[in-house]
Amino acid sequence: MFFFRMIFRSFSRQFKRRLLIAVTVCLSATVSVAMLGVVFDVGDKLNAELSTYGSNITVQPKADAVVNDLYNTDGDADSSASGTSQSDPTTFLKESDTPKIKTIFWAFNITNFAPELNIHADVNCASESVDSSSCKASGVPIVGTWFAKTLHMDSGESTVAGMDGMRSWWKLDGSWPKDDSAQGLIGTTLASKLGVTKGDTVTLYKTTADGSRNKQRITITGIYDSGDSDNNAMYIPSSTTQVLANLPDSIDKIEVKALTTPDNDLARKASKNPNALTQDEWETWYCTAYPSSIAYQIEEVIPGSVAKQVRQVAALQGDVLQKTQAVMVLMTVLSLVAAAIAVANLMAASIGERGSELALLKAIGATDGAVSRLMLAETAVISLVGAIVGALLGSGVAQIVGHVVFGSGITMRPMVFVLVFVLLTLTVLIASFSSIRSILGLKPAEVLHGR
Repeated sequence: MFFFRMIFRSFSRQFKRRLLIAVTVCLSATVSVAMLGVVFDVGDKLNAELSTYGSNITVQPKADAVVNDLYNTDGDADSSASGTSQSDPTTFLKESDTPKIKTIFWAFNITNFAPELNIHADVNCASESVDSSSCKASGVPIVGTWFAKTLHMDSGESTVAGMDGMRSWWKLDGSWPKDDSAQGLIGTTLASKLGVTKGDTVTLYKTTADGSRNKQRITITGIYDSGDSDNNAMYIPSSTTQVLANLPDSIDKIEVKALTTPDNDLARKASKNPNALTQDEWETWYCTAYPSSIAYQIEEVIPGSVAKQVRQVAALQGDVLQKTQAVMVLMTVLSLVAAAIAVANLMAASIGERGSELALLKAIGATDGAVSRLMLAETAVISLVGAIVGALLGSGVAQIVGHVVFGSGITMRPMVFVLVFVLLTLTVLIASFSSIRSILGLKPAEVLHGR
């Protein structure tokens, strides 16, 4: 009872100093919970943010992948559409195999995908509002694709895939074409060259491999600005492109947008040679949403394909993630250091003011250990209150950061609170150490006589 009466008396005195300790711990807990909460959740948020900038995995025929590796070409999206490749593809995948992407282990991480058939065709205007004599272009890049195609899976589920979700950064004047129609989009550069606007009709001419000359009338539903050389191209439905080029059920690339886990040493080792992994490494890699793991599983379901991650996106993701986490961890460390210094100074000042009280306790028989436990208990109770309040405030701050930066809330994991409380406990103990040493050095006779 005496011990608890002393704690009560201690709380009733020096209120401001105790309040400062509680506020210091509260602020440190707030910063630590907020920053670590974001650190543990920033990977998924960053993936979602970067996924708005297009695909991070491309799938192409195995023969094309060998050529790309041989001549050190990246084969990334839009190379054909932008006009950097003037030849039509000679190896193909089956468009009918594309929906199989949603059957892999990480199917729910595949947020969108779109097949492409990249060809070149001659364009003539067929609109009365446009001078057809000057509205001609040869070798125009034509991309046959899906725009917002509804797929009905064997599992009974349905999904929508296509460029509508893959090109969210495009500035579109008009509307997206309908799949399996005679509609299309035209880039701003090509539209300006031809002098066409949305609502106009153009005619595409294509000489096929058997020497026949096919044509297809296309109604322009919109003009897009991609911000790059892709503005020289036209996008039309894949089925229409296949008829024009006499290439039924053929595509030469699939763009895939997937939520992935940033690469680490295991993922980099697997991307070089999955067969070099041990059984445990294989299971960990296969059951983690690494880009290389998802790409490998896509290759398993798409015959004759090679799936590769877009290195620029993967590198950007890993680099930004590491820097973001480093900044937040640094802020957490700095807040803990500041809390340790503040608590140490406040405790030292408190002991200095209460020297006669502590000396009296020792004079009437209290041991050094009992007096030390008294001070630690007092500091622990104050710090616990501050930590609990700080944890609640930190959760709120983390949600604010999530909504402001990523547009969605932060998932607070229990381990964040456990880790913060452990770190604060160690911080308070370290801060209290020097003060406890001063208690052990108190000599009751000298202090009580004012020496």
